Amino acid sequence: MKSNQSISKFPNQQILIEECGESLIPIPLEKFAFENPHPYEKLGAPYQGKSPYYLRFGVVNALIQAQNNLQQLYPGWRIFIFDAYRPIEVQQFMVEYAFKSAVAAKGLKVGSLSPAESEEIWNQVYQFWAIPSENPATPPPHSTGSAVDITLVDHLGNVMDMGGEIDELSERSFPEFYANTTKPEEVKYHQNRELLNKVMRSAGFLRLPTEWWHFSLGDRIWAKLYNQENPTSQVVARYGRI
Repeated sequence: MKSNQSISKFPNQQILIEECGESLIPIPLEKFAFENPHPYEKLGAPYQGKSPYYLRFGVVNALIQAQNNLQQLYPGWRIFIFDAYRPIEVQQFMVEYAFKSAVAAKGLKVGSLSPAESEEIWNQVYQFWAIPSENPATPPPHSTGSAVDITLVDHLGNVMDMGGEIDELSERSFPEFYANTTKPEEVKYHQNRELLNKVMRSAGFLRLPTEWWHFSLGDRIWAKLYNQENPTSQVVARYGRI
């Protein structure tokens, strides 16, 4: 299967990386909610002995701070960690899995796609999945150990309804999708998303504009978003691929 590598979720991102050398460390999972085995492991993703529940040292500390801030607002609530560190081999596996799933959802077969159909589906995939680039200047966010996909769990252990699933290839994944709704149920979806964003921003994370669940701290995406918000105080990325 050949992906359309000219299509990128993160186009024209001219952000330098000055690697700080922080180590990947295990996330203290007892403080959070998580799934075991990991969702991608169940699909057969090739972690090759590496754990998805690792992040850079500074990112782990910030995630703990976000959890503590959430507890102050809502005692007993926890951040649910869906995914964290993702080796480049896993990124490649999941991009191909997402492509195959999108093909099947359209009632098509990979081997019989026309060039136009293939390009359309790759466009859809790369709207939500980063290219599994081997170029050290353009690492996928999760392969830097500084990006995390999350949601929230209440004090009873219920996963909060965000009005869409993590990794969903649809416009519902955009954080502001429900921002202007008047339907009570959808208003709640937006409130839940905003709570998640508030808690993560309180610890220094920034949310990807196309995914309500994706937050990062210190990678190229974070640096680009930070620079957009702070035009007079520019930064570079401190985490590259690891």
